[in-house]
Amino acid sequence: MAKLVLLLALCILPALALATRPLRKPLIVQGRVYCDTCLAGFETSASNYIAGAKVRLECKNRNTMQLLYSKGGTTDSTGTYKITVTEDHEDQLCDAFLVSSPQGDCAKVSPGRERARVILTNYNGMASETRFANAMGFTKEEPAAGCANVLKQYQEFDNDD
Repeated sequence: MAKLVLLLALCILPALALATRPLRKPLIVQGRVYCDTCLAGFETSASNYIAGAKVRLECKNRNTMQLLYSKGGTTDSTGTYKITVTEDHEDQLCDAFLVSSPQGDCAKVSPGRERARVILTNYNGMASETRFANAMGFTKEEPAAGCANVLKQYQEFDNDD
């Protein structure tokens, strides 16, 4: 019986120690926040990137959806945010999502562009520590001048099939 306890201790304790240890190289969640100036529902050549937008990264238990991790970030002058994550979130659901925009005329969340799923583990074959999230966007109340021409370009591309 003592040998069994010793064997279990030698197998389980190192695994527990590794599970709670911080990552040697932290992961970086990187993405951009844009203003949909043409109300297109996606980035266009008329979209601009928002400096000072607030975003949040949250990881939840896959089964219970209990919040396990949360960290905020702010976009720089290019509309890019970078959030450093020092723990592995191997089997958790992690999403970056929009919190607020500093632009009063572009502060409404664009439906379907308010969050981006990210995988935050080193055990998935990815060599880079940077995890790129899809761009997220806010939208204006009214389209900007010149948007008809911008959207017409996209229609021309659709009709080329």
